[in-house]
Amino acid sequence: MKYQATLSKQAHEIEVKEKGEGIYEVLLDGEKHLVDALQLDHGAVSLIVDHASYSVEFEDSADGLVNVLVRDQVFPVEVLDERRLRMRAAGGRFAVEGPQTVVAPMPGKVVKILCKVGDEVKEGQGLVVVEAMKMENELASPKDGVIKEIVAVENTSVESGAKLVVVE
Repeated sequence: MKYQATLSKQAHEIEVKEKGEGIYEVLLDGEKHLVDALQLDHGAVSLIVDHASYSVEFEDSADGLVNVLVRDQVFPVEVLDERRLRMRAAGGRFAVEGPQTVVAPMPGKVVKILCKVGDEVKEGQGLVVVEAMKMENELASPKDGVIKEIVAVENTSVESGAKLVVVE
């Protein structure tokens, strides 16, 4: 999965590939790093990046940024996935029409389903929470609509690209 993270007005390209349980290959601006991630009981994530150890905490902020606490410093970071990057490049919002399938962006485990068939949902509303890289990722509805199908099952593993929910 590819992302763009912006820190201090500087954009960085990030690509994440799972290599094993809790082990990831991360390309940061083309430079390869091996990351061992472990989510701790109190919500922090223990990361070993190459051979350096970090304890990291994440907090969503009201302005859409993610505050990342590393070594007693907070870094506000904007993280965009490929879809949001394309939307931004297109000059803003565009209408998504027809049934839309929400898929797993990477291998992980479905930890919570936030909707049920027939629910009316708004664009951006959380539908499913998938744990990947020892972090929980809330996958949002791509459009206003009605939940037509839920394929995801809580506490089961999913592969990258697995169909989770269909919004019509």
